[in-house]
Amino acid sequence: MFHYRHKRSHFSFRRASAWFLLPALLSMQAQARDKQTDPADTSQQIAELTALVRTLQARVDDLEKKLESSGTTGAQAAAPKQSSEALVNKPPASPTAASSGTPDGSDFLRGTTVNFLLDGYYGYNFNNPIGRVNLLRAYDVSSNSFSLNQADVVLENPADPAHGKRFGLRLDLQFGQATETLQGNAANELRPNVWRNLFQAYGTYVAPVGNGLTIDFGKWASSLGIEGNYTKDQMNYSRSFWFNFLPFYHTGARVIYKFNDALAVNYWITNGTQQTEPFNNFKDQLIGLNLQPHKDVAWTINYYLGQEHPDVRYGAEATGSNDPTQQGTPFEPIPNAPKGKLHILDTYLTWQASRRLTLGVEGDYVIQRLNTSSAPARTDGGAAYARFQLTRRTAIAGRTEYLFDHGGMFTGATQTVKETTLTFEQKLADGFLLREEWRRDFSNHPYFLTGTLGSLKKEQTTATIGLVWWFGAKEGGW
Repeated sequence: MFHYRHKRSHFSFRRASAWFLLPALLSMQAQARDKQTDPADTSQQIAELTALVRTLQARVDDLEKKLESSGTTGAQAAAPKQSSEALVNKPPASPTAASSGTPDGSDFLRGTTVNFLLDGYYGYNFNNPIGRVNLLRAYDVSSNSFSLNQADVVLENPADPAHGKRFGLRLDLQFGQATETLQGNAANELRPNVWRNLFQAYGTYVAPVGNGLTIDFGKWASSLGIEGNYTKDQMNYSRSFWFNFLPFYHTGARVIYKFNDALAVNYWITNGTQQTEPFNNFKDQLIGLNLQPHKDVAWTINYYLGQEHPDVRYGAEATGSNDPTQQGTPFEPIPNAPKGKLHILDTYLTWQASRRLTLGVEGDYVIQRLNTSSAPARTDGGAAYARFQLTRRTAIAGRTEYLFDHGGMFTGATQTVKETTLTFEQKLADGFLLREEWRRDFSNHPYFLTGTLGSLKKEQTTATIGLVWWFGAKEGGW
């Protein structure tokens, strides 16, 4: 562009220089006639101006040679000059056209957001339990303790096929107490320390199929259950029993196709539930429907099929002298490993009943067998939610749930557990939430810890103050 503009200026100036000086020469000749100027003086002035024109033309010729040697073509130089009106009214280049060229670094990073979140709390359990432990909690696990629930860094560069960008990337790094719940369970992860702080990491490609087929590969948060990882996006501060019980994440590949505004279908194939690395040869699968029968109603239906029994054991459990290793960690096969299947039927619906009132409901049915011929363990139940926006900066939310644990898949004992939660929210500033919460968990059997070893209660009551800070350019839910 630099060469093009100067080359055009050279050609215009070369013609203009002679025409610009011609009126001056003619005027001087007329003045000489009118004022009877000395012909010798006039001839001298004309000679001086003629010499000046030749000097200017010589300099322009020299400039032209230099520009040609720098690589500007004659076709570029001879391009017609645009009028000022055309330049003013010229429409801006479209993003699609811009992205069709070779992107530079700034274009590659277009749309990238870097986001941070800090979530902490103080909670008190009125049972005064040994070890200050709140049983059956996913995140608010500590009593009478100032606790750092999680600190997160979320980087995202989403695909934008409407503007010609079909690739995207998402990376969530997580630190703090919640990582032990999400990532550190040795019952699911063979080498939990390798993956502990990597909550999500996946790449996206939107294939040009119909309305666009979204393909993700990597590790992502599970969409089983209505609740998610980031507190700022939930109605309550604490998480439900069902959030704690259902899978947190999966690793594999998934495809999502949106037929229209009312229907989308997704299919996953994964290593397992909460398994970054597989511990058997079976690949779990999910088929899901996302329905929006009304603009204020969103309904999700998921069916998940898995096999969650390992066929190897790692680390200290592998004691043979000839055991193979994976990156220095020994492992050994489990003889006659069980192959019973896991089935999860999960559905939830949210309804924006009014500008201020949001309602939600969830239902789940889970069965699992140890062996293919074993009697199944079964967990079923659901939860109901309501949130009312009192003012622009305050809201109140409630949750109640029921979980029947036949076979102890969740609690370790056959029992029915229930809970009721009431949360008051204050938005102190943009990106800063304060939540005060009262919660009561109860069972039909003595189960919850007290201050006396061996003495259990059928209930536990907690009071919690949660603080959540976040900032970044990412909009909507994380």
